[in-house]
Amino acid sequence: MSDSKSGAKAESDRPRGPRITASMLGDVGVFGGLDDETLGLLARELPTVHVETGEVVVEEGGTSREMFVVVGGELEVVKESRSGGEARVALFGPGDWFGEMSILEPAPRSATVRAVAPTMLVKITNEHVDQLLYRRDLKTYSLFLMNIARELSRRLRVADGIVAQLVTAVSDEYVAKRRR
Repeated sequence: MSDSKSGAKAESDRPRGPRITASMLGDVGVFGGLDDETLGLLARELPTVHVETGEVVVEEGGTSREMFVVVGGELEVVKESRSGGEARVALFGPGDWFGEMSILEPAPRSATVRAVAPTMLVKITNEHVDQLLYRRDLKTYSLFLMNIARELSRRLRVADGIVAQLVTAVSDEYVAKRRR
């Protein structure tokens, strides 16, 4: 992986293992609404990556431009604190995806993602999106981006709720202390 020194390799670099299928991809929300022909093409063309427990897939601050779909296994998302510690902010399992922001915007990675169990991922680069979706069929490309936008919207709604709860709790505590 380009963000990591973990040594995870594309499946083509390792002995053949399980391959992804169009039906496997069709069960993942980011591919929702894509036709069977496109799903078959993606299943044939997208590389799989195996990572072992403890391996870093992407590192906070890294600049790689790829996203990943979890086929099997489990990963944790961690953020570095100001004091240098880590805080787990999410867990990903089969059917989840991450790194989509790097497909949409060339900015440093916002968190580190590390395997907590042996994991199989599908890797999607900017080039895959361009060649297999955008140049092939704008409707399919649009559906793919809309699926990403829906998930980002859902995640933002959750984050907004957490921030609102935190602000309310701090505000209530501040008001209570001032009244004493």
